[in-house]
Amino acid sequence: MTTYRDSGVDIDAGNTASKTAYGHAMTTFASRKGMIGAPVTEEGGFAGMLDMGDFYLVQNDDGTGSKMEIACALQQFDTIGQDLLAMVVDDAICTGAEVISVSNTLDVASVDQKMIDELLAGLSKACSAQKIVLPGGEIAEVPGAVTSPVWNATSVGIVAKDKVIDTSTITEGDVVIALKSGVARSNGFSLIRKILRDEYGDTWHTSELARTMLTPSVIYHGALLSVLGRYGEDRKINVKGIAHITGGGIVENFKRTLKKSGCGASLTDLFAPHDALKELITLGSVPIDEAYRTWNMGNGMLVIVDENDADNIMHAMETQGITAHVAGTITTSPDVLITTYDGSQL
Repeated sequence: MTTYRDSGVDIDAGNTASKTAYGHAMTTFASRKGMIGAPVTEEGGFAGMLDMGDFYLVQNDDGTGSKMEIACALQQFDTIGQDLLAMVVDDAICTGAEVISVSNTLDVASVDQKMIDELLAGLSKACSAQKIVLPGGEIAEVPGAVTSPVWNATSVGIVAKDKVIDTSTITEGDVVIALKSGVARSNGFSLIRKILRDEYGDTWHTSELARTMLTPSVIYHGALLSVLGRYGEDRKINVKGIAHITGGGIVENFKRTLKKSGCGASLTDLFAPHDALKELITLGSVPIDEAYRTWNMGNGMLVIVDENDADNIMHAMETQGITAHVAGTITTSPDVLITTYDGSQL
């Protein structure tokens, strides 16, 4: 049996650290009270909002994590920029914001011109497809501090005050729409690499599974903006909540979206994970509850709408190339209950 903790990652410790960090961040909020850029307190939210008068400026940060280790092992860097973009813009869209720019910081032990060219070409391509600008970034040579590249990004978005998604309106009977993911997005890769190394040894990266795990993340930002509306556009469908399913898995991330409403959910028809991820789970004897706590298991986003809007949003997503279906319903119970791909209940 292999767990995320076995790979060196402690989810609970990470959650505690995040709360500590946000606590310190909140001590800065009073310094801009009554000024442009006054912050909105949103503990547990997917992005931070700053009051700019008629609109909010939305900011958030994330990185590619240890998925970069697979890219380095395979010397294939052309797709991971899409993963980097997905991690930040699909957090920002949970507020209803349109991301307008993304900056990035790349820490390397030494400059590899070919790698940097491929990384930034991939990021630029992904940004152009989402109508996002790359205004700048930083490449830092830090020998001794890192052995493999560490790539992080900050996104800046904008949302009108009356267009912020109001999760307090979520109510019993609302429908949960799952948006299909690819393989493993850009989370849980420490566990993925441990399983591959345990199975294949030093040549783990040459396996077909390793190549499949490098599949780039689906980006939902642009597709969701087609119904939310870009800045200045009308909203076509009343989306009540969006959860980006990343590190921590389905339940933890979905509860962040449900927090204000006090509701829970029954998710009986989630997408099943990619066959390659199922194979990995079998190879590592990963417990099902651990798998659903580590990966998104085929579900990159969960979107909440009124029952009457379910067909419309699924059709809208399909026209944008995103596979979507009804995964469950909102309940009055505060629990998020999951029926897994093997039929067990969590």
